[in-house]
Formats: sequence, structure tokens, C-alpha cells
Amino acid sequence: MSDSTLIINNVWAPPSDRITAALRVGVLIVGFALLTAALAQFELRLGFTPVPITGQTLGVLLAGAALGPALGSSSQLLYWAMGMMGLPFYAGGKSGWTQATGATMGYFVGFIIAAAAVGYLAQRRSDRNFASSLAAMSLGTIVIYACGAGWLAHSLGIPLATGETNAIALGVTPFLIGDAVKLVIAGALLPASWIMVRRVRGQQD
Repeated sequence: MSDSTLIINNVWAPPSDRITAALRVGVLIVGFALLTAALAQFELRLGFTPVPITGQTLGVLLAGAALGPALGSSSQLLYWAMGMMGLPFYAGGKSGWTQATGATMGYFVGFIIAAAAVGYLAQRRSDRNFASSLAAMSLGTIVIYACGAGWLAHSLGIPLATGETNAIALGVTPFLIGDAVKLVIAGALLPASWIMVRRVRGQQD
């Protein structure tokens, strides 16, 4: 039985045939990995930090909310792996082991955890209205920041939050405004999708 609390299962219901169901899962995981990769190409490099401004966190949040914790996190794990294997999927078309495990590795790990967290909340209907959806997306963003800044501090050998040069200043502060816009977009898209599904089905949740 499909999990009807997730928007994807109301838009594209899992088929009963196992092979077709497995193909559907593969398409969803690959599709959202490619969405994250596409959004990563919207890149703005800042001269003072190795972390670029990109659109990829929007893909992460949408993957978790749409697919749930298991498939959402799997899509982000696949995204990380595809770039690691040499596909030009990271910001600016970069790829490879060095990029995947370098100063920004914490963000890739954060993508996986954030997608799982947002997906878990989506299963509990956090995506049904803007306020709760925004809260879930905010949590996902905080997870990404925590993992990203923590690894950045370790990788560069700098303090997390103290001193003139620290990981928060390099890996969090420059991205607050842009990420606020992205989480508002993600927070609005899911409730809007549910409204459309209800109208099509003529049902009230």
C-alpha cells in the first residue's frame, strides 16, 4: 500500500507490478538527483569562501518533501555519488573525488540528512500548509548549514564561530538571504501542489 501522505504518491501512484514499481522508484530518485544537479549550475562564486551560492538546496528540500525520507535522501546520495564519479553535476560543472570530499563535503552530507528530515516531516503532513511547510524547510536548511559549516571548519582548520575568519562567516552568513528565498519557494510549492491534487480529485484532505 502506498503512503498517501506524500504528494508524489497522489500525483503518480505506485503501480502494483513490482518491476514497474521498481522502475518508478528509480525514475524518481534519478529525476530529483538530476534536478539538484541542474539547480547547482545556477552558481555565483564569492572570492572569500570556497562555498558558492547555488540553487541546489532548493532541489534538496523539494526532494525530501516530495519523495519522503527514504527516496529523498537516496536522491541526494545519488547526486553526490554521480558527481564523485566524474559527471559534471556539482556547482559550476565541477566533479570528481577531490570536489566531493573537499571543503564542501559537509554540504553534500547535509543534503542527504536534510532530505531525510524534510521527508520525515512531510510524512506527518507538514507540507499541507505554508506555515508548517516553511518550518520543515527551515529545519532542512539548518541541517545543511550545520553539516556544511562543521566540515568547513575541520577542512580549513578554522574556528566554527569565533575569530575574524570562521566557518559561519564563510559557509553560512553569505547565503542566508538566498537560502531564505529558496526555502520560501519550496515551502510554498508543496501546499500549492496539495491544493491542485484536491481540486483534481474533488476531495478535501
